[in-house]
Amino acid sequence: MSEQHLRPSPISAMVDFEAEGVQHGFLRLPYSRDDSAWGSVMIPITVVKNGESPTALLTGGNHGDEYEGPIALFDLARTLDPAEVRGRVIIVPAMNYPAFQAETRTSPIDKGNLNRSFPGRPDGTVTQKIADYFQRVLLPLADIVLDFHSGGKTLDFLPFCAAHILPDKAQEAKAFEFVKAFGAPYSMKMLEIDAVGMFDTAAEEMGKIFVTTELGGGGSATARTAAIAKRGVANVLRHAGIIKGEIETEATTWLDMPSGDCFAFAEDGGLIEFLVDLGEAVERGTVLARIYPVGRTGVKPVEVRSKMKGLLTARHYPGLIKPGDCCAVVAVPV
Repeated sequence: MSEQHLRPSPISAMVDFEAEGVQHGFLRLPYSRDDSAWGSVMIPITVVKNGESPTALLTGGNHGDEYEGPIALFDLARTLDPAEVRGRVIIVPAMNYPAFQAETRTSPIDKGNLNRSFPGRPDGTVTQKIADYFQRVLLPLADIVLDFHSGGKTLDFLPFCAAHILPDKAQEAKAFEFVKAFGAPYSMKMLEIDAVGMFDTAAEEMGKIFVTTELGGGGSATARTAAIAKRGVANVLRHAGIIKGEIETEATTWLDMPSGDCFAFAEDGGLIEFLVDLGEAVERGTVLARIYPVGRTGVKPVEVRSKMKGLLTARHYPGLIKPGDCCAVVAVPV
């Protein structure tokens, strides 16, 4: 390990992770800036502890424009009764708090994408310092990690809970048991475009049980997707044995992302018209969308076709798209 990674984190926890009961506090990160020479980034955190393990680390706001997770976790932090807990629950509703406050995917301070910044650096940018603290302090405390995501301002998803295919098949099987327990309308065997630097990868490489979600998008949350998040986090805690009660699920459709052919990327920019809606079945070669050049009228739109048979699982959200943007994702029902 390099010398800078041996340095202590500059973040101080204003909670005691070993204390019994409920604590609401902050992760305080010193941040000197023009409007506050001795200022800090104050990341809200709640710890609920009653006895020893297991420990669940529950996180949202890894990207600042995704809201189902923060809604579910701010609500859980307010309502979770330590008398109902066996073990410990660590709740961070908005991991990348500067991005969450700015309603942006990445940090307004350093443009850092927290979910591409692991393992982080204690002497790096603000985002790297946050990643380093989770890597070296919070992840080692956890047995199960649930990290909420949705599509933010640029994607919209079918609401699903997911885990990854892993080299350790016992670890993988436990993760998919938690996916099933979460009880989302869809359950995904997830393929990442690039897993380097992700919170997911950091947790999985430590041997933690890691599950995540994509619960909608468009830079907002609906009553339905927020309810899925709230019910799902309670189900995860029940499955872990941390709280009592029956797991409340509905029928789920299992989906698989078997290859990179799931993804369709725009090669041209312009105005996008989707011809298929989320959840609809498509065939290989189905025209998913048209992209109209907007510099002049009378120009034929470019067609974006599916490379495989399946369900349209995700789509680009704003009306304009740029070359290289993910246009659509098709997953295969299992």
